[in-house]
Amino acid sequence: MVALLAGFKATLTFPGIAGIILTVGMAVDANVLIYERMREEIRLGKTARAVVEAGFEKANLTIIDANLTTLVAGLVLFQFGTGPVRGFAVTLSIGIFTTLFTALIISRLIFEYFYTRGVAKKLYV
Repeated sequence: MVALLAGFKATLTFPGIAGIILTVGMAVDANVLIYERMREEIRLGKTARAVVEAGFEKANLTIIDANLTTLVAGLVLFQFGTGPVRGFAVTLSIGIFTTLFTALIISRLIFEYFYTRGVAKKLYV
């Protein structure tokens, strides 16, 4: 996220920092959704592989919906805002893209890496 902000030559102000903090909150929310869906699957007695697959599949739509809604709000703020509000909107929008990428792709790759390496044969609630 910081690299993308540097690429856009964005100046980090207090509203920009607020956008980053909100992005961190959205990232935590995405991971909580995934883990809760995985807990539901563990309670059903599924294997670790099935738990990871189902957890991500069931959480994807909710995560995408929440992030797209926030992205639309950020785009509206950028369109109609000035100065600090635009800075907030830029950091928020960049953060939403990085959060979606991280939650839906990188987190899944990490889970699959540990599963295929045999580190995680069983998941606990």
